[in-house]
Amino acid sequence: MSWAIKDRHYSQRRACGLVGLAPKTYRYVSKRPDDSWLRQRLKELASQRRRFGYRRLHLMLRREGIMLNWKKLYRLYREERLMVRKRGGRKRALGTRAPMPTPQCTNHAGPSTLCPMRSLVAADSASSPWSMTSAGNAWPSSPITPSPAFVARELDRIVEMRGRPCMIVSDNGTELTSRAMLEWQQEHRVEWHYIAPGKPTQNGFIESFNGRLRDEASTSICLLA
Repeated sequence: MSWAIKDRHYSQRRACGLVGLAPKTYRYVSKRPDDSWLRQRLKELASQRRRFGYRRLHLMLRREGIMLNWKKLYRLYREERLMVRKRGGRKRALGTRAPMPTPQCTNHAGPSTLCPMRSLVAADSASSPWSMTSAGNAWPSSPITPSPAFVARELDRIVEMRGRPCMIVSDNGTELTSRAMLEWQQEHRVEWHYIAPGKPTQNGFIESFNGRLRDEASTSICLLA
């Protein structure tokens, strides 16, 4: 269109007719506001929380007072290519497997069942002797990962017992970075600090407590009064 008008000196109507485009469409000027600052802030949050999707990023922007439609946020999220990559599936054993032996007599080797256990450990950095542990192998969501709703209920119980902490320090487990937990932080006005991925020494107080439970999976948080 621009080439035909500038170089061939065609009229706008004639140039639009050649390509089958309506003149109003050619003359249209977008009235969309400049969202460069919003795109920059969205990329900054996504770089800080690499496993956060657009829903949790939307909640973080709302905390900062940036109110916008989630559909617009999703469009910017896709245009900036901030989608979280899916992690690869768990590797499974290959080849044929022998059938499970059935015990025939006393002391004969038989099938054994190992129940994975999950624990939630909370400790107060100001009063070292105090700690709280919740453990079990049948938590609401699955035997492997506790649900955010369960963690929220445990935190509510801690608040009732000891009052609301000023800050909570934790790792980056999915049960602690979910949208439900972000909403719990906002509702209770509790500042939450996530340690850097792969840096357990940043939460050394609670990691030393978990040293005795290293053989079992555990979720830990540290309460700062």
